[in-house]
Amino acid sequence: MRDRVPEVKGGPPVTLDIPDELLDWRAKGFWLPEGSVPARAFAAARHSLFDGSFTWPLLVVRESAVRANIATMAAYALRHGFSFAPHAKTSMAPTLLQAQLAAGAWAMTVATADQALVLRRLGVPRVLIANEVLDPTALGWLAAQAAQGWQVYAQTDSVAGVEAAAAAGGLPLLVELGHAGGRTGCRTVDEVVAVARAAADAPGVTLAGLTAYEGGLTTADDVDAFLAAQVEAVHAIADLLPAEVIVSAGGSAWFDRVVKALEGQWLDGHTVHAVLRSGASVTHDDGFYRERTPFNREPGEGSLAAALEMYAQVLSVPEPGLAIVGMGKRDAPFDEGLPITDVGEVVKMNDHHTYVHGSGLAVGDLVRFGLSHPCTAFDKWRFIPVADDNDVVVDVLHTYF
Repeated sequence: MRDRVPEVKGGPPVTLDIPDELLDWRAKGFWLPEGSVPARAFAAARHSLFDGSFTWPLLVVRESAVRANIATMAAYALRHGFSFAPHAKTSMAPTLLQAQLAAGAWAMTVATADQALVLRRLGVPRVLIANEVLDPTALGWLAAQAAQGWQVYAQTDSVAGVEAAAAAGGLPLLVELGHAGGRTGCRTVDEVVAVARAAADAPGVTLAGLTAYEGGLTTADDVDAFLAAQVEAVHAIADLLPAEVIVSAGGSAWFDRVVKALEGQWLDGHTVHAVLRSGASVTHDDGFYRERTPFNREPGEGSLAAALEMYAQVLSVPEPGLAIVGMGKRDAPFDEGLPITDVGEVVKMNDHHTYVHGSGLAVGDLVRFGLSHPCTAFDKWRFIPVADDNDVVVDVLHTYF
């Protein structure tokens, strides 16, 4: 019987050790030709986005949208009996990680050992590494940190990965299930069993559960079949698992299917600790995730708001119906769709130029763009102003990529 989990584990109150970075002439988008200013002092001055403190292009985060998105996902996970471990690689911005932890996130997820190091230095108490770590230097450091009490979990999909973790001193591991044509992960339940047995037998290694990523699949039927295979794999290794089993999945496009497949208590003799990892939800977007968010299918569960905006200036109107804007691939994401604007259609981007088809734009006009795919927006900016709904800057994010 798939009873609801009676209680969800939230993170303890955490205050991260966030450095107060200096802003100076190296901070793209901030106009500081002379001197430097601490980011917190800059935010305390309450500059307007449009008072000459910035130049273009400029990426902006809307405070109200971010706060609403964090609250929505925290409530959604709690309502369905899941712990939330949002993927930090979306922003790698300490202030946003702090806000997600304060809202009850049980852990943060990262993609690499480097990102795990950043979160350790910031003071994040629990981290999931959603990849297999094989570098012996990184593994040795992770094992040493785990021995000191840091709660860190890595993934594995091979006996070689288990052996590497054991040789470094041991770590808690989550066996990963993958799917045909996908990225990492065991392709069959039999492979999961083999890797799980190796982890259960390896000195210093703790088999903590099973993880998967469904985000590369394109239909609900394929996602449901894959998640059913994850449940089957958990049952197949039940005799090797601890009393409390971490079962983890969840990108930002199919978390509703993850909830339906994994919620509740369905493994006899064990407590299923279901963990959702959706990361792009922190800022959402105006493209890929706006079209694919599960809240489109289940509007009664909540909604997310696009929190990223790009401002850039028209540099040239070289022919009728074409405006060239001073923003390009170095500034805005383009891998999951081009930026959008309500004054025309973006048809092409170069490194530092964007082609907009439309009428009415003039040289010098400032254009607001919505973006698609937050994960490849943040990594282009070291410092990002956070603005309230009156365009007043109330914080400055810094990113660690």
